[in-house]
Amino acid sequence: MEKAKKGQGTAGAAATVENLVRPTIESMGLRLWDVRFEKEGPDWFLRVLIDRDTPLDTDTCEEVSRAIDPILDEADPISQSYYLEVGSPGLGRRLNRPEHFAQLTGQKCLAHLIRPDAQGRREMSGKLLGLENGSVTLETEEGPVTFALDAASYVKLCDDEDLF
Repeated sequence: MEKAKKGQGTAGAAATVENLVRPTIESMGLRLWDVRFEKEGPDWFLRVLIDRDTPLDTDTCEEVSRAIDPILDEADPISQSYYLEVGSPGLGRRLNRPEHFAQLTGQKCLAHLIRPDAQGRREMSGKLLGLENGSVTLETEEGPVTFALDAASYVKLCDDEDLF
């Protein structure tokens, strides 16, 4: 659901919004996956991504949007106009927090490194073994591969078609 909004200040907008809406989302039995404040063309979008163990539907996203809209209106955390979108992170969800890695250990993931590793690989996929001390380990066809999380442009959930 989209709604034009206007608020105060953009510094740390996503973190501020996350702190504002997390209690409400969790009280609804959902997990807050991520908050993104992104510019696309001339427009700004505040994307609140939610998750739960069972599939999400548009009614749930709309309920969350209606629940957090008054909170955002009152706090007014963003200075420019934006569109509020509440949705699912989807199958290709990016893992960017320790709790994401913990929750999805054992799942198939795809990683894209910023620079090639010592073996010349920039992309790899396999079963996520975990995140420890800032390093991600995937079980690939060649065996376990470990890389620093900050060396990856992304790590995301994938299906069999994305596996190398």
